[in-house]
Amino acid sequence: MALTIKQLSYFLALTQERHFGRAAAKVHVTQPALSMQIREMEEGLGMALLERGRDLRLTPAGREVAARAARILADVAEIEAMARRQSLGGRVNIGIIPTVAPYLLPRLLPRITTELRLREAQTDALLDGLEDGTLDAVVIASPARPGMVSHPLFIDRFLLAGSAPRLDALASGIEHLRPSALDPDHLLLLDEGHCLADQALEVCGLDRRATRVDLGASSLSTLAGLVGQGYGLTFIPEIAMAVESAAQPAMRLARFAEPQPSRAVALVGRETTAAEPWFATLAAQIKESA
Repeated sequence: MALTIKQLSYFLALTQERHFGRAAAKVHVTQPALSMQIREMEEGLGMALLERGRDLRLTPAGREVAARAARILADVAEIEAMARRQSLGGRVNIGIIPTVAPYLLPRLLPRITTELRLREAQTDALLDGLEDGTLDAVVIASPARPGMVSHPLFIDRFLLAGSAPRLDALASGIEHLRPSALDPDHLLLLDEGHCLADQALEVCGLDRRATRVDLGASSLSTLAGLVGQGYGLTFIPEIAMAVESAAQPAMRLARFAEPQPSRAVALVGRETTAAEPWFATLAAQIKESA
């Protein structure tokens, strides 16, 4: 029996999730359908790929097949993306995280010479789109996945945002403001899944469970409005500083002492797309805009 792209994609999802139910949900099929395809794949190859038990483990053959499947599916995704770009007259699909998109795009779009289709989503969704070929490149502030190329764009420093009374009280008696001085009970965060929330907790050395107030806000604008009215403190990335300060006159910002906490924003693409001329051109245009 010949292997199919469907079987390879199901098997790769299973190796990533290590759980039949989660893998089935990831590839949008039922668990029995995924299990049947994996069984047929093993029977067709004449070898066991999985050790089934309380914990799902790969056999040595399974690890080799998983590595090769990842390369094959990446090539297939790139062929499909190349065909799509040519059929659409060279249009490029770009993804941007929500804590960068509204602040970068108004300055970037007037500079763009490539026809773009833009998608705003959280990091994991963007990287999934890059892997399956629906996106050609993404602007993120998290590490790229294996097989992807990351082009550094800019360093985005974090500022502390709050009402004037809160910031004055926090700074009283402190010569240098540091993230470690923050009370986790006063820290407001973006919804789980936003990389900015994870980065904010990381620079403070905190766990999300340590924060008493977890609003699950979906946008920086929501957080800026809350902290401006005295409902806690939050981090505002430097790229958002001008927009959010203008929208929330009651909000105040303070810089941390050196070394200031920050995130590295990068343009990420697959190895093949990152080698195309538009990738370097887009990176340069983003740097100029930011």
